[in-house]
Amino acid sequence: MLIVVLLGAFIGLLVGGPLGLLIGGGLGYWLAARLRRSMLGRLAASQEQFLESTFAIMGCLCKADGQVTEDELEASRRLWDRLRLNETQRAKARADFTRGKAADFDLEAELARVRQIVGTQPALRQVFLQVQLAAIAADGRLHPAEHEMLMRVVRGLGCSEAEIAQIEAMLRGAAEAPDATGTSLADAYRVLGVEEDASDAELKRAYRRLMSQNHPDKLAAKGLPESMREVAQQRTSEIGNAYERIRKARAA
Repeated sequence: MLIVVLLGAFIGLLVGGPLGLLIGGGLGYWLAARLRRSMLGRLAASQEQFLESTFAIMGCLCKADGQVTEDELEASRRLWDRLRLNETQRAKARADFTRGKAADFDLEAELARVRQIVGTQPALRQVFLQVQLAAIAADGRLHPAEHEMLMRVVRGLGCSEAEIAQIEAMLRGAAEAPDATGTSLADAYRVLGVEEDASDAELKRAYRRLMSQNHPDKLAAKGLPESMREVAQQRTSEIGNAYERIRKARAA
């Protein structure tokens, strides 16, 4: 934004001398403020849409097998607690969840809205899918109809099989063994998206790239709601655990 102010002042100086410098700087400041408000408004709208779509698609996935179990409902309520939603936000989340359960819910249109937010950012897609997978796996099983619906969501978001393998590996590691030493070695490689014969240098590059992509501040600037920061922080912790698991195995 400072560049806009300086550019306005420079043009003003060229056109009108010292007086033009002041006028151009003032106009540049006004324009910079307008641009900043516009950018913040778009970001807030993206974050709000991200949350709405999260709960609507969650409702659609949980209803895919014909019924929403109490475990799945409890999973959604735990997510509300984790996101620290207030009563107004909880009411909106319940409404979106119910909207997703409806027979006439337009999944493709909802996915299109999510695609506009996540774009080509794999880290944002993975946060979104991690939340969905946690909800439908809450009852301890994945019904074939839920799996089929999940694949529709995955394809609709443009995810690769490698991305899905990473998410599932993270979920298994978090559910079965939250500490780094208990995570299976095969899942650790999947989390980092590298082959088991990758060199130490390739492993380190993959780790650093994922940590950078999944930094909560970067994700927030791309549309991740502030309330989901804890989810992003958990993912960076899982990436770090996977890296340490592989390093220890290689050093043994």
